[in-house]
Amino acid sequence: MVRTTDSDDQAMETPTLAFPRPYNAAADLIDRNLVPGRAEKIAIHDDQGSYTYAELAQRVDRFANALTGLGVCAEQRILLCLHDSIDFPVAFLGAIKAGIVPVPVNTLLTSKDYDYMLRDSRAQVLVVSDALLERFKPILSEQPDLKHIVVSGEHAGGHHRFADLIAAASPIFEAAKTHCDDACFWLYSSGSTGAPKGTVHLHRSLIYTAELYAKPILGIRESDLVFSAAKLFFAYGLGNALTFPFAVGATAVLMAERPTPAGVARIFRQYRPSIFYGVPTLYGALLAGADLPPRAELPNLRICTSAGEALPADIGKRWTAATGVEILDGIGSTEMLHIYLSNRPGEVRYGTTGRRMPGYQLRLVGDDGREVPKGEIGDLQICGPSSALCYWNNLEKTRDTFLGKWTRSGDKYVEGEDGFFTYCGRSDDMLKVGGIYVSPFEVEGVLCSHPAVLEVAIVGHQDDDELVKPKAFVVLRPGQTASAQLAGDLQQHVKNALAPYKYPRWVEFIDALPKTATGKIQRFKLRNASKP
Repeated sequence: MVRTTDSDDQAMETPTLAFPRPYNAAADLIDRNLVPGRAEKIAIHDDQGSYTYAELAQRVDRFANALTGLGVCAEQRILLCLHDSIDFPVAFLGAIKAGIVPVPVNTLLTSKDYDYMLRDSRAQVLVVSDALLERFKPILSEQPDLKHIVVSGEHAGGHHRFADLIAAASPIFEAAKTHCDDACFWLYSSGSTGAPKGTVHLHRSLIYTAELYAKPILGIRESDLVFSAAKLFFAYGLGNALTFPFAVGATAVLMAERPTPAGVARIFRQYRPSIFYGVPTLYGALLAGADLPPRAELPNLRICTSAGEALPADIGKRWTAATGVEILDGIGSTEMLHIYLSNRPGEVRYGTTGRRMPGYQLRLVGDDGREVPKGEIGDLQICGPSSALCYWNNLEKTRDTFLGKWTRSGDKYVEGEDGFFTYCGRSDDMLKVGGIYVSPFEVEGVLCSHPAVLEVAIVGHQDDDELVKPKAFVVLRPGQTASAQLAGDLQQHVKNALAPYKYPRWVEFIDALPKTATGKIQRFKLRNASKP
């Protein structure tokens, strides 16, 4: 078990963690819940049933035994392509407990993507949901390192069936003697710029995110029931629905299907969660449609969070007006594992990403590599204990992102005198108009406040003189009709709120914004669509 100690580090307002040697992250998260009164508590509800912490612990040990029985050795990798269900935490924690490195991957990728990840990770085992197996079939026979395929679900297609493996294995497994600084698991980056990068995290990383964010900021406790729209393969979702509830003995609801407004509303009504983790797109869609339950049907909801993309201020204000609950907008990353900058309960300032989390240091750096003064735009860098070790097999990208104890975020921010940070955009998405930086997010926030607009993205577009100016791609609310007059109204709406040079010179109406599986707008696709 990890214990806390006081720290005099000027960046640490919370205790630091003292890790014993050896330390196994899975054993820690499981064993802390096998105490009187908690072992029989529900750990997980999924689409098939409910499972206590005692049942979860047995399944984790059975899967650890199953993996070693298949001949998988410590430090070898297994690829997990699983929908959210009890089998995900069982496979993830079972591998870690055996000293094996699980690599969860996005369930919405192509055969080509999975071929790359299997080869890059040299995974010995693939654990895949039966509904996703078809996407792997074209590539399985060509894998040089893959030895076993384990299928979660009824239709195993001649491969090992997950349920059969754990049923046949012993329910007792002694945790591998891993070290807190050993490689624990990988998460692949989204790969929006080049091939995905295997981000290597340590055994100590998981519990740090719970101690530095979930406990002090969310105030998560044993009585909470949590639901994350972000899936477990995503760093945000992994913390939300696995690390955080297991760290305190809370209960998580897992949903295999994609988090549509109707599906989320069904979970709200059936389970009445106390903590909901969402993304801006989903909050906007719930507010725009008829799916959001009335406040009276959300009696337990006390905390909502948002990450993945910056939350438009208008969406946050309308959500609070509709539900009576604040959204804590924050930012994290695959490289830092979870949120390091966030709004806090009772101190929410919509339109900002809040303040630095305890235990993390932040700095904003200019183009010359020097820190910029408060009030000026800079590239955000982070120093904190949950930082990844490296990118697997990619020295150049590792050195570019991990700068000693600092990690480059790729985001531009402004810090106010009061310590609140305002998002300006991704470093490669920022626009310079007339030599002055324009934040796409600032313009988007104004446009989102227009009653006709559901979603919007701003990108740079060259005019006839090959000068870059803002262009708006706009998704309208249901019932609204695109027109030249509406485009002009939107331009004037921005002019009324911001400096004139920031208004979009072009407005293009589209049915939907291109996005990653985690809800991030793929602006590069919009930029490519805007090229003359």
